[in-house]
Amino acid sequence: MPRRTATMLASTLMLIALLCAGVLIPVPYAELSPGPTVNTLGDHDGEPVLQIAGRKTYPTTGHLNMTTVRVTSADYRMNLVEAVYGWLAHDNKVVPHETLYPDGKTEEESTQENAEEFSQSQESAKVAALEQLDIPVQSWVIVSTVVKGSPAEGRLHAGDVIKAVDGTAVKEPADVAELVTKHEPGEDVRFTIVPAKEQVAAEKEKRAPARTENVTVTTAVSDDGGEKRAVVGISAGTDHTFPFTIDIKLADVGGPSAGLMFALGIYDKLTPGSLTGGRFVAGTGTIDDAGEVGPIGGVEMKTVGARDKGAEFFLTPADNCAAAAKDTPEGLTLVKVDTIEDALGALKDIRAGDTADLPKCAAEG
Repeated sequence: MPRRTATMLASTLMLIALLCAGVLIPVPYAELSPGPTVNTLGDHDGEPVLQIAGRKTYPTTGHLNMTTVRVTSADYRMNLVEAVYGWLAHDNKVVPHETLYPDGKTEEESTQENAEEFSQSQESAKVAALEQLDIPVQSWVIVSTVVKGSPAEGRLHAGDVIKAVDGTAVKEPADVAELVTKHEPGEDVRFTIVPAKEQVAAEKEKRAPARTENVTVTTAVSDDGGEKRAVVGISAGTDHTFPFTIDIKLADVGGPSAGLMFALGIYDKLTPGSLTGGRFVAGTGTIDDAGEVGPIGGVEMKTVGARDKGAEFFLTPADNCAAAAKDTPEGLTLVKVDTIEDALGALKDIRAGDTADLPKCAAEG
């Protein structure tokens, strides 16, 4: 066989071998790509995303789209070819697998965590919107979770309302930890609670809870590797009672990043006129009960998904602005927001056509 032919054959076989290896060899990476966007003012799967009963609502126009990111599943292992393609693709992002699924977290665990965050974001969105409208919302501190095998297991339950700790009234979730950690490990803590079942019954019957209970829990020592402190094995959260019904109907979505857009959608439906003036506005951002907007992941993917659907403006958490502005899709204006008040102010300018002075995102440097 001529030397040139042999060399070409060897090179071809080498290339084939490399391609086969690239397809067969798994690499520890995962991929993010633009996901669906949904208009919080519109319908999804044949029913309104926001359903409000017991309060007058008003017609809306335009778009207030929440945005999402698609991610590869926890048990999927990319091969080298897919990773290289993802690195080169403009609209995708390849990240270490542990970034999305830390500490070996399974897809089921990640899905459950995302579902809990999504549920909490809906509650905070409702509170933030109603606070802006001066509509009172009743709030109280609850047992959010109980750690399995902890001193509190079997004595306190998720949903119990915490009225006081050692006779001191609690107003915020942080009050509970502060009062518990005043103890030394091994000491007793007395919780005054409304049991979860009684609280649910009282809400359904629109009455005050009929009874409270005192529950004593012996503290244990923390094992988080930090400073030793007393713990009982619960996390405290906040629950609310709303003066009318607000339901958010959106399946197959998780995480807290739609909070801002849900809050704006609720506000729009409860007020005359249109927040957007008929314009196409998308956005992202967590929101807390006070209306503070927090950063999210995958903002670059979300801006691409929003622009592909026709968005003109994108409400961007201030802490995500620099990343989003590095590669802004053509025709999309990134508007920086820190609070729901910022977002409402920006929307006022947008519907008035006064967009020159909007607080726009800029890349660092």
